[in-house]
Amino acid sequence: MKDQARAGLHYPHEAPPEPGAAIEIAAGVLWMRLPLPMKLDHVNVYALDDGDSWTIIDTGFATKTTKAIWQRLLDGPLAGKPVGRVVVTHHHPDHIGLAGWFQTQHGAELVTTRTAWLMGRMLTLDEQTASTPETLDFYRKAGMDAARLHARATERPFNFADVVAALPVGYTRIQQGQSITMGGRRWDIHMGNGHAPEHATFWSQDDALVIAGDQILPSISPNIGVYPTEPMADPISEWLEACERLAPMAREDHLVLGGHKLPFTGLPLRMQHLIDNHHSALARLLETLDSPKTAPDCFGTLFKRTIGDAEYGLALVESLAHLSHLYLHGQATRHTRSDGAWVFAAK
Repeated sequence: MKDQARAGLHYPHEAPPEPGAAIEIAAGVLWMRLPLPMKLDHVNVYALDDGDSWTIIDTGFATKTTKAIWQRLLDGPLAGKPVGRVVVTHHHPDHIGLAGWFQTQHGAELVTTRTAWLMGRMLTLDEQTASTPETLDFYRKAGMDAARLHARATERPFNFADVVAALPVGYTRIQQGQSITMGGRRWDIHMGNGHAPEHATFWSQDDALVIAGDQILPSISPNIGVYPTEPMADPISEWLEACERLAPMAREDHLVLGGHKLPFTGLPLRMQHLIDNHHSALARLLETLDSPKTAPDCFGTLFKRTIGDAEYGLALVESLAHLSHLYLHGQATRHTRSDGAWVFAAK
């Protein structure tokens, strides 16, 4: 969902680095950007100077294009020093995609959460040539229309292995409450949730930097969805808990380095926006559930814009997440329609 206001946020850099280039966002911290073949067409990655080597934060997709850009970065802004460590904030493909490549081709250590590693490794090994019956049943219950459901049933599905390099056995685990040294700074580790389970964020003890991954973004809210892997999950509750736990640490001078969009300051206000946006969305949904609705029926209410084909899948799982939250918290009922779709109504 789009943020309702950008007022109060400040963007020190109006434009991102070009592919293959880097901007020194703080002493010893380089900001780089890699392309993605989707509407959200980029992911931010960072390099932190450890003296005789670099620590990389997140990696982009495992594609020929991304590898070629990384080679330009290695030969250019990172020239002369190896990548000694890759820190992955969470398991999504645009963040973990080339972690295994850095391990096998560059001898880098992989540092991430246990959940991110297990999810990433499991999903890359779980390659499917056709959608499973459980997956199709989930999307039927989610209210996917017949044409899209037929396409899912007859086409090869997206696989993590399409854009994520194989992850070798072995990684270094990070946990809530630990700290880590990167780029000449000591960083406190705090976990987010909702967008991805056990999503690592890093808060510098030595200056006003926060590495936020997708947990905290400036002008969009990260996708929060329910998926076939855990159809009764409540990621909205997890999201709100994480935001409310992280919000008291936010300072006006924090420079937030997110996984997408531009680095920004004004974090206390942004944390409040992120919390308020979802409470507002839930309130709007309750109002519209005076008559029974499926998840696609709620797109207009939830997103306030037309949802195209490219956005449909993410919109569906996010709409379902909000409706399921209301259902699981006793504010809505749910029944199964004759076509198998879940229909929700306010109590």
